[in-house]
Amino acid sequence: MQPENVTVKTLADDAVECGCAPSATEERRLWPAMNRRTALGLGILGVAALGAVGGTIGPLASPAFAADYPSWDDVVAAKANEQAKAAEVTRIQQLIAGLEADVAAKKQVAQQLADEFYVAQQAYFDAALRADQLQQQADAQAAAAVDAANKAGRVAAQLYRNGGDDTSLELFFAGSATSADDLLARLGTMDKLVQRNQDVYAQAVTARDSAQSLSDQAAVQRVERDRLQKIAEEKMVAAQKAADEAQAALDAQNAKRGELEAQLAALQDTVAKTVADYEEGERVRKAAEEAARAAAAAAARAEAERLARQNSGGGGGGGGGGGGGVVGSGWARPSSGWRSSGYGPRTVQCGNSYCSSGFHYGVDLAAGCGAGIYAASAGRVVYAGGNGGYGNYIKIDHGGGVGTGYGHIRNGGIFVGVGQWVNAGQLIASEGNTGNSFGCHLHFETYVNNYPVNPIDFMGARGVGV
Repeated sequence: MQPENVTVKTLADDAVECGCAPSATEERRLWPAMNRRTALGLGILGVAALGAVGGTIGPLASPAFAADYPSWDDVVAAKANEQAKAAEVTRIQQLIAGLEADVAAKKQVAQQLADEFYVAQQAYFDAALRADQLQQQADAQAAAAVDAANKAGRVAAQLYRNGGDDTSLELFFAGSATSADDLLARLGTMDKLVQRNQDVYAQAVTARDSAQSLSDQAAVQRVERDRLQKIAEEKMVAAQKAADEAQAALDAQNAKRGELEAQLAALQDTVAKTVADYEEGERVRKAAEEAARAAAAAAARAEAERLARQNSGGGGGGGGGGGGGVVGSGWARPSSGWRSSGYGPRTVQCGNSYCSSGFHYGVDLAAGCGAGIYAASAGRVVYAGGNGGYGNYIKIDHGGGVGTGYGHIRNGGIFVGVGQWVNAGQLIASEGNTGNSFGCHLHFETYVNNYPVNPIDFMGARGVGV
């Protein structure tokens, strides 16, 4: 057996002769300087063997996460021996498969958490709506109780005036009662009223008791609403984190996979050809990605401008128009589309795999697939990603407890990121048909203290018709 230093020297000499190891210049071209985004992605790969929820080693662990990545010296050494070369080829193939599995696993987790966010958000919306409805019913019954008590009081005053029993009662019952309980307590002691006006008295008592019951139910429902709101907010944070991790894993795969594929090709060809092919492939791929992004944004802007001209008229209303145009209040119509569905109760429609909700928490604005979606007002993006039935979704916090939401964005059509500040009328996305949707449109919501309110009224108060 040859001494170790002789073997290394021979391999190095072979590498120079066959051209299978990259030069210093080629290394710099193959592996550009590490940036923060790439470092973040590669850091995630280091812990990818941990379970997504439980934090334990799971079945998705692979050699990509259990072994070090090969260096070019490893590739050079493997080329000197057919058996070692075959083993290195297998190793690199497993590493590439591991990167793909990591991305797939993170995407799956992101989708699951996005669905959970949607379910929790809808549960909160439903609970808040129910609390409001119960309180409205309670208030109506309380008003009915006061009206009935006032009526009973007027009857009692008339009875006593006619009977002449006690003229002071006329003055007592002449005014409107401010408290049904107080007045009913007094009326209940009056035998004459109970005997002659039992129906009026009973009506007042029933209304009072119903008001109290409904008010108690509303209080319980508000507690449930607040509990579900907290869960929805937690689910939103978790879904955004998972979406960011999936994107970071994809970025890391794109960064590392090219190197691994170049090493794999180097085991079967000369590195000069590998480097050239790799560089050209990367150039073409990046150019195509940039061109696709630019084309999508340009198409969205062009379509939005075309529709804005077509539907010119500024305010819009049900007929559409004025997408992205900012009015004096600092608010803008989020789409040029016509209103295809309003806010509130609606007839349930069913498709092949899902049904629409019976209560619509926003308005639908249909401008056409790929049409521009604009920020309704200035604010900070607090969510940008999947949201179950809403498909791709953006939420903007405008401050003061006011927010807006944008759903059914096309895949690849989110143009802003979490934490980004956007201006009123700024292009933030393009219209799509993702989630529970029966055609391309924007589902637009307005929030006050995180609860959806009627966008038609909300935007109308700010001089914008939707």
